Amino acid sequence: MNGNTFRMPARRLVTVAAATALAAGPAALAGAGTAQATGDHGRASATVLRTGLDVSLLNKTVNVPLTVTLNEVRAPESAEQTALTARLDGVDGGKPFSVLRADVAQAKATATAAKSEGRTELAHAKVHVPGLPLLSLIEVGKVTSTATCEAGKAPVADANLLGAVTVLGKKVTLTTGGPTEVKVPGVGEVRLDLSKTRTTSTTAAATALELKVSVNPLDLNVAEVDGTLTLAEATCESPGAPEPEAAQPPAKGEEPPAAEQEAEPAADVQPQGARAEADLAETGGSSATPYIAAGAAALVLAGGGSLVLARRGRG
Repeated sequence: MNGNTFRMPARRLVTVAAATALAAGPAALAGAGTAQATGDHGRASATVLRTGLDVSLLNKTVNVPLTVTLNEVRAPESAEQTALTARLDGVDGGKPFSVLRADVAQAKATATAAKSEGRTELAHAKVHVPGLPLLSLIEVGKVTSTATCEAGKAPVADANLLGAVTVLGKKVTLTTGGPTEVKVPGVGEVRLDLSKTRTTSTTAAATALELKVSVNPLDLNVAEVDGTLTLAEATCESPGAPEPEAAQPPAKGEEPPAAEQEAEPAADVQPQGARAEADLAETGGSSATPYIAAGAAALVLAGGGSLVLARRGRG
């Protein structure tokens, strides 16, 4: 009786612990899968040329927008078109005119769960605006821009201008200290910002050149051209990287799971059933053993006598 009394709770605790482990198994596996996930892909874009210009015509009171792009891509894409032409109603009879021609004009955007990156490169390029068919708005030797966003790292933006720069026929020297202004009497003026970069904790953007244009061609029916023009732009956004959830300790006043309770029995509680069996094995008996044996024999004899009487009664 004593042994059974103390064994039943132990068996029940083992059963509860096993059931707890089986129930927690799928949840633990699901948690492991989430922790190993690499997260969402990042985003990236790259553009060789973007214009946002208003073209005022001589014979009309309206403005005609010139909004074009060259090699504008978003991850995962790339492009290497080296020429861009456009048409505007009322400009040179609607004939196509060259906006940009270059030896190299590349844009590439990539995005994975580990890194996103935008890259642009422009070499030996000439940019024109309506009304100035022979005079380039700007000529550049080489410009590049790169925006890199790696998971878990600070985003990086970089823009470079290499080689000579000519604006409205004038060779200019650009500095990172501030914008450069070029004025040409009878033609107009251009303001250039060199190597503009921006970064946040998750994004980066780089622009090699940004031009603010205000020219007065008075040719090909064009009275004025105003707006902005961007060369070699790249952007990126960091990939998402979910972190594994840390195991939360039990709140104050709460008991740990049954499996944890069974792992370390209390110091003042002895496994008495197991100890009783050990005593018998060590000594071969105890002081009560003869009485127990005699009682058992009496029960056997009484049972046998009852069986004989029952058989006789039936007979």
